[in-house]
Amino acid sequence: MASAILGLTPRWVMLLGAVLLLLLPGAPAPEPPGMGCSEYTNRSCEECLRNVSCLWCNENKACMNYPVRKILPPASLCKLSSARWGVCWVNFEALIITMSVLGGSVLLGIAVCCCCCCRRKRNRKPDQSDERAMREQEERRVRQEERRAEMKSRHDEIRKKYGLFKEQNPYEKF
Repeated sequence: MASAILGLTPRWVMLLGAVLLLLLPGAPAPEPPGMGCSEYTNRSCEECLRNVSCLWCNENKACMNYPVRKILPPASLCKLSSARWGVCWVNFEALIITMSVLGGSVLLGIAVCCCCCCRRKRNRKPDQSDERAMREQEERRVRQEERRAEMKSRHDEIRKKYGLFKEQNPYEKF
């Protein structure tokens, strides 16, 4: 349903799904209880990032708890270019740029789709229901005119009968 709204063909949906699966890390192995992120310092990035609450700093090979109160880790903790979280091969700078480009592309795509749909709807010829409504309205107008003319003729007959008919020239009688 969402792919039809965005105009994506099934091939593109499959391709995007495959890309997302490649970007997502595998299921992390459960961390043994009591082990903190600092235990993985000077080990490998993969070992550190098995725990989703850990942040790996490539610069000094340190594994630390992710600062959850902040969206991005502060530069005093680790530079964005060497900070890793989730997967080892994507740094925060690349992640921010990629997400910004993807978000902008999605917003631009939605705006273009909305503009195209509005333009198509505005320029579209009247459909069958519109034509039928206009035809019925015209028929009602014609019937109303006929009734109005019929009522006027009846009223004129009654006026003639009782001598109340307005003539063109009221002085003709005299």
